[in-house]
Amino acid sequence: MNTQLQGKIALVTGSNTGIGRAIAMLLAANGAKVAVSYMNNKWQGEETVASIRAAGGHAELFQADVTDVAQIDRLVGGVESTFGGTIDILVNNAGHMIKRCPNVEMTEELYEQVMDVNFKSTVFVCKRVLPGMKAKGAGRIVNMSSVAAHNGGGPGASIYAASKAAVSSYSKGLAKEVAGDGITVNLVSPGFIGQTAFHATFTTDDARKAAVGGIPLKREGTPGDVAGAVLYLVSDLASYLTGETIEINGGMFMR
Repeated sequence: MNTQLQGKIALVTGSNTGIGRAIAMLLAANGAKVAVSYMNNKWQGEETVASIRAAGGHAELFQADVTDVAQIDRLVGGVESTFGGTIDILVNNAGHMIKRCPNVEMTEELYEQVMDVNFKSTVFVCKRVLPGMKAKGAGRIVNMSSVAAHNGGGPGASIYAASKAAVSSYSKGLAKEVAGDGITVNLVSPGFIGQTAFHATFTTDDARKAAVGGIPLKREGTPGDVAGAVLYLVSDLASYLTGETIEINGGMFMR
């Protein structure tokens, strides 16, 4: 048993940059044919694909807004057509807090944006790839939770935290539903991961220092830390794991 993924087709949503890029690159380095998916900033997706190819991997670029069911259908259909088969590995990485907002200022529009990009996208991308996995009798799905799902998140992040908690609960239910089809569904739950647009946008320098000071391992995480956990979950090494969450936070939250 090993982490080699030769012949496997992998879709990583939101993989043009940050954590998604690290996941896509590591899966490709282990032999998977990787669909790099983005919504905006095509040039970042092109950079990801170029980096994978330069390292000898196989990747193609796809654009889609994964909050739109029609675009999800087009995305998955495009991946299947391009790679000549159905998806073996799905990593639902796409997500966003949109902005920090106290509940007294929350609008219906912002609520829907946050829930759609984090929860709706996860549900309907899973739905779209499941028939192909069921037909094969095998599949690996990894969904993206967050330490915020456990602790409610930082200031103005309660709806984001709730959306990630919904992803966690949904994934456990889905894991039970599809286990008999040879499909595993697991989660990774990042804590404070640096080198990402999330903290560059939403976290002040003082908040960053305070967060790192409270981490037992005394450093912020990297996108590569998350990618390594994902590789484990989609490999043969995790064949008896489903409905589980790997906490990637340097010890800042332990269960």
